[in-house]
Amino acid sequence: MIAVARARQAPPARLGAIAMTPGTIDVQAVRRHFTFPEHGRIATNNAASTQPPRELLALYRSLAPGYENVHRGQSTASQRMTALFEASYDTIAQFIGAPGRASIALYRNTTEAINAVMYSLLTEFRDGDNVVTTMMEHNSNYVPWYALCREILPRLGRRVEYRLARFDPDTGELDLDHLASLIDSRTKLVCCTGASNFLGTRNPLAAIRALADASGYPQPGGERRSYLLVDGAQLVPGSFVDVQALGVDYLAFSFHKIMAPFGVGVLYAREHLLRSTLPFLYGGDMIAEGRVFPWQVEYNALPWKYTAGTPNILGAIISAQALRILLDLALTPGRPAYFGTDLPIGRAAVHAAMDRVSRWNQQLTGRALDGLGAVGGITIYGPRDPARRTSLVAFNLPGRDPVSVAQALNRAGVESRAGCHCATLAHHALGLTPPASCRLSFYLYNTPDEVDHAVAAVAAIAAGRNLPPVPRYRFKRPGARHARWRVPGALSA
Repeated sequence: MIAVARARQAPPARLGAIAMTPGTIDVQAVRRHFTFPEHGRIATNNAASTQPPRELLALYRSLAPGYENVHRGQSTASQRMTALFEASYDTIAQFIGAPGRASIALYRNTTEAINAVMYSLLTEFRDGDNVVTTMMEHNSNYVPWYALCREILPRLGRRVEYRLARFDPDTGELDLDHLASLIDSRTKLVCCTGASNFLGTRNPLAAIRALADASGYPQPGGERRSYLLVDGAQLVPGSFVDVQALGVDYLAFSFHKIMAPFGVGVLYAREHLLRSTLPFLYGGDMIAEGRVFPWQVEYNALPWKYTAGTPNILGAIISAQALRILLDLALTPGRPAYFGTDLPIGRAAVHAAMDRVSRWNQQLTGRALDGLGAVGGITIYGPRDPARRTSLVAFNLPGRDPVSVAQALNRAGVESRAGCHCATLAHHALGLTPPASCRLSFYLYNTPDEVDHAVAAVAAIAAGRNLPPVPRYRFKRPGARHARWRVPGALSA
């Protein structure tokens, strides 16, 4: 049997108690699961991509003996791989509180998932409709709607408008009054980020849901409300998310921001929407077996209606296991309970784990905000309350190009990102020329010392002083007799 498909087992006796009690992240125990500390890296570009634990990398190798396609074979290997692949949908659904796998569609990333919604709804838009989104969106939750309204539907003779809600330039908070003024009885869809990847702002999704519900737009199924699509790329990795409690119609996020390798994104949608709307991609596994005729084609049952062609089988399996190891790292980092099993994921365990991740991220972010706030002349974007934001801080230094700041931080061993962060509208709204900022972003494996070193480096750059020395990290490989020293950028022997 493949390693990840161990028989269902009960969690350790104390796991239930641990999962239900408050706690914090045991960051040193967490870091032992990753390779980047061994290389001395200060990985603080996590809003772009997180680091994978070594167990997930090893999982690829463990799947090799049973490597086969899914839904396309009668061999034992194919049947086992199919079971693992299908179980990955169940894990994803359980993690976000979806009713079941029929509400899940897998794509390459958040961007493709949002595009899938756009193309699925394309033929439903009526002349005079509108889409409402915001000025704080990632380009991936604005450009598809721009293209729909300006480039695609006009060629079909339909006039559909997109509308952009403002945010407060001082606080980074969404202007709910302006948003409400844009939503009317012709608003088919409201699109917003759950958390901005530039401002860090957590948007009030319950209030936005209420505004969408009150629009009165007549949907094809008889509902009289606007659909709500949430870009959860920055929200899901560090927060407890329950799609049913939030009442969202669509939620998109990517696994490369949740410790998994690149190449898998998720679209959650209400099951009746996936059942009634057209697919984004056609052919292959999305077709019902044997149901292709010259006069008719029938599509597969959910969720396979949205798996055109051969899917990213290993990516789906690894990504689902990333959610399981995230629970283990947050709850019992020295004693895995969920990783490598098909043990059902309870809502209490997910809530407890993500609460710990969220509180740890808030501690790191608050520390960064306090430290950076003391740097002379610095401009910090977004809310100053770490509880109102995700674990990233974007800033600019007077007279310094953000790219040069990021390059200097790299010389101090700090990994950051400079640019518009694909949040171009928000940078333009703030009048930034060029439309760019420098950003530090944290995750559950970062330490307070790393935050302090990053802040000290920013302070040195702002003051024109020498950069702080690159820290040396003492580490011990699992099973090794002696600890070794490593500096950032050095390769292990």
